[in-house]
This record gives sequence, structure tokens and C-alpha cells, in this order.
Amino acid sequence: MNKINLATEAAGLQEFWSQRVLASANGNLFKVAKGIGSTTWHSHADQEETFLVLEGSITIQLRTGDVELGAGDLFVIPRGVEHCPLAREEARFLLVGPDVTSTAAGGKPEWSHGGGTAPTP
Repeated sequence: MNKINLATEAAGLQEFWSQRVLASANGNLFKVAKGIGSTTWHSHADQEETFLVLEGSITIQLRTGDVELGAGDLFVIPRGVEHCPLAREEARFLLVGPDVTSTAAGGKPEWSHGGGTAPTP
């Protein structure tokens, strides 16, 4: 039973598109992450992916069209829907779901492994 400041936790992340689990409740994990550039196109057959943008903006690219999210916006990607999150500038967000998805199957780009820096646009 500890208070958690999401902005502080997200600011402390070293890798883009990686997740840090902060808490769990009712079978869900609450994870902060930060992103810049884009992930790879991917889907999650076993879970929905919920984004709550804390700072910056993210475009959730879908095969059917883009969804623009700003600070305070919440968006749920249904399980099995192919998507590719894109942050033109650094964005920080909260993810809610039953599992950590920061694996290759979760769309994490190769350049971001091991603390790599974002590619230049």
C-alpha cells in the first residue's frame, strides 16, 4: 500500500518501449512505459492493450486508420487487432493488462533493446 507517482516512474525509464510494472490489481498489471519512434506492427492474441497517455502524444496506427492520443486520453486495442504505436516525440504512458508485452512479439523495435537511442527522423 504505497503511493506511486506515474510521471516520476515513467521519467526514470532507461529504454524506450519497455515496461515497468508498478502495481497489480484484479488480475491486471499497471505498467509505465515511454516511447519515441514506432514499434513494429503487431497484435496480441491473448489480451487487449490499454494505453493511458501521461505526457506527450501517441498515434495508434491501425490497419483501418489512425487514432491520435494526447495527455489524459485512454484507448483500448482489442485482442487480435494489429497495431503500431508511434510517438513523433517522446511520450510517456500507462499500460494496463494481464501480462507484460515488452517482448519482440509485443512490437519492441530492435534499436531500443539494451538502452539504445531512438533513430533520427
